[in-house]
Amino acid sequence: MADDFELDLDDIERRMDGAMTALRQEFLTLRTGRASASMLEPVMVDAYGAMTPLNQIGTVNVPEPRMITCNIWDKALVGKAEKAIRDSGLGINPVVDGTIIRLPIPELNEERRRELTKVAGTYAENARIAIRNVRKDGMDTIKKAKSDGLGEDDQKFWESAVQDATNTAIEKIDAALESKQEEIMQV
Repeated sequence: MADDFELDLDDIERRMDGAMTALRQEFLTLRTGRASASMLEPVMVDAYGAMTPLNQIGTVNVPEPRMITCNIWDKALVGKAEKAIRDSGLGINPVVDGTIIRLPIPELNEERRRELTKVAGTYAENARIAIRNVRKDGMDTIKKAKSDGLGEDDQKFWESAVQDATNTAIEKIDAALESKQEEIMQV
C-alpha cells in the first residue's frame, strides 16, 4: 500500500517560498534612510468613509533618494492623507504643497540603525520558524506513511528531500537578512 507513496514536494517548497515572500514584504516596510514608495504601502487613509491605501488615492513617486512625493487626486483628501502619514509611525513629517505631499526622509542615526537590524533579525527568525513548521508537517506525513508500511529506504529518501528543501529556504532567509542588515547599516 505504501509503495506508491509520493510526498508533494512542490507543495512544501511553495509553502516555504510563501514564508520567504512574507519576509521580503516585511523587509520593505523597514526604513533604511533611503526613499522607497513601498514604505507607504501600510498607510491607510479614511477616504469617503472607507479605509483606503494611500497609493489608491494618489500617485506615489520617488524623485530623489531622500524624498517621496504623493500627488493626491482629490483635493478634499489631502488633509486626511497628511494625517494618515503623520499617524502611521513612519517618523516622517509631510509637507503639503497644494495637492502634492512631500515626504523628506531624514538620515537615520546609529542607534536607530541598530534597532532596525534587530527588527530585521526578528522578521527573519519568524520566517525560519515558518519554514521549520512546514518541514515538521512534511516529516509528520512521512512518519505516518512509514507506519502505513513505507520502506525505510523510501523514508530516508523523502526525509532527505524535505531537509534539502528546508536547508535551501533557510539559506535564502539568511542571505536576505544579511543583505538587509548591510543596507540598513550603510550610511
